Amino acid sequence: MGRIGTVQSPVSWSCPMSHTHHYTATVIWTGNRGTGTSGYREYDRQHRITIPGKTDIRASSDPVFRGDASRHNPEELLVAALSSCHMLWYLHLCAEAGIRVTAYSDAARGTMALTPDGGGQFVEVILHPQVLITADSDPEKAITLHEQAHHLCFIARSVRFPVRCVPGVRVE
Repeated sequence: MGRIGTVQSPVSWSCPMSHTHHYTATVIWTGNRGTGTSGYREYDRQHRITIPGKTDIRASSDPVFRGDASRHNPEELLVAALSSCHMLWYLHLCAEAGIRVTAYSDAARGTMALTPDGGGQFVEVILHPQVLITADSDPEKAITLHEQAHHLCFIARSVRFPVRCVPGVRVE
């Protein structure tokens, strides 16, 4: 499957639930070594992401930005969010279409480019979902449902860089 891209126009759908959903997360910086941000090298980038009722996520910046490699970083979490949202929509669509998925994995990869001002932005994320379906399922339909899943994915619809999908389907 080629480039899917970002979706510009919203999909109209009927939803019995509220049309607005709110999500909360608290980010707490835990990297004060005792002198705060007295200098660029004087503080850690460690922080904790807390979501009510869930396990905390210990995070940091990417090691190239003086972060802790053993902790999740925001860039990884964005790639994971895109992959996870795509998967959840895909499994939903497969269930509705009679495609029986028995295994799903995705080795998603994002590319970020730094800008001359010291900032940066993602320029692309490529999803590589590998799906195992039962012999009584339609492999062609299983492939085409990835495009529909992309167009429905809340996260992919919210980013301004291309998200591509290169799926693989195997039959049991």
